[in-house]
Amino acid sequence: MSRDPRGYLLRKRQEATLNAELAQRWAELENFFNKRLWHQLTEHTMIFVRHPSFQQGGLLEFYHEFLVDFEHKIKPLSLVEIILIIADEIAEANEKILFFEKTKEKVKNDLEAKVLCLTAVGLIKLQCSQLDEVKQIMEEINGLLETVDGVTAVHARYYDLCSSFHKVKADHGAYYRDALRYLGCVDINSLSVEQHVERALSLSLAALLGDDVYNFGELLAHPILASLQSTSYRWLIDLLRAFNTGDLTAFNGLAGQWEQQTDLANNRDKLSKKIRLLALMELVFSRHSHNRTIPFNVIAETAQIPTTEVEHLIMRALSRGLVKGTIDEISKEVNMTWVQPRVLDLDQVKEMKAKMSGWSGQIQETVTLIKNEIPDIVAHTYI
Repeated sequence: MSRDPRGYLLRKRQEATLNAELAQRWAELENFFNKRLWHQLTEHTMIFVRHPSFQQGGLLEFYHEFLVDFEHKIKPLSLVEIILIIADEIAEANEKILFFEKTKEKVKNDLEAKVLCLTAVGLIKLQCSQLDEVKQIMEEINGLLETVDGVTAVHARYYDLCSSFHKVKADHGAYYRDALRYLGCVDINSLSVEQHVERALSLSLAALLGDDVYNFGELLAHPILASLQSTSYRWLIDLLRAFNTGDLTAFNGLAGQWEQQTDLANNRDKLSKKIRLLALMELVFSRHSHNRTIPFNVIAETAQIPTTEVEHLIMRALSRGLVKGTIDEISKEVNMTWVQPRVLDLDQVKEMKAKMSGWSGQIQETVTLIKNEIPDIVAHTYI
């Protein structure tokens, strides 16, 4: 089918005579196109496809009557960014997927543009609950991005797809990790207030419910968590702090609030076991390296469990790789040699600073002792 892009632009400009601003936009497109100023035309097009005049439709016509004539002149990544906006006008999922597949073929030599097409297809298939196909797309994208150094413009879209997939699968730990990676790749100021709250809420619940999430410091330090302060979920911040320090008293004190949240209430036993493991980790962390032989009764008091359950708690911590050490069943104590590193909050940093000051003082005392002993050692050597 023959196209007449100039005729299309002229017609649209004439149709917009009652809207001076819109008519000016069409005139600028016409001017850039006629002068073959492809860079300026691309930049103008990327903005124009978001114009309110397209809210009732017209983007597909814009593409087929005009954009397709010079799309080969547009940088591949910019082309796909434009296609993402235009494709929203397509209601039928398979038709939309076909649109992106055709675009992917056109930009196949550009890795980032290809990845962007794949993420778009993945999100559509996710909405259609085609989870096996989404997983295959995620694996394909991961293989492509592993060949790239650093973080690219499309990493955020990839992590958004992955976190959305894990959320549907109710894989809390995987969602937590990829959702944090997504936030690390975007300017959070570009997200709406609603998106801030939704992300903060989902991340908080995932951190608490994730089987392998025992590090809350990164989330607690992230500015997105502040969005919960003005909502009915602000208690989640206090609950996260309680888990971060293994504070069972605070955890139980907040029960009246977190038990109103269905997912947390349904996992009360799981949460209780998890915070007790974190209480053990915090106990080990708070002790100096030369003072990590801990009696069972101390652990029982910290974790608020009977002494008979302490060994089982330690075994669970050891099996999960949260701590390393040896149990002395006869003496009823455990010698801890290592605790899993975590992102520290300010109070924990202050505690670490105090430890380092103590270590520095001990080293200085040792140096002074050696200096004082050297004359006697030398004299004894030559006797």
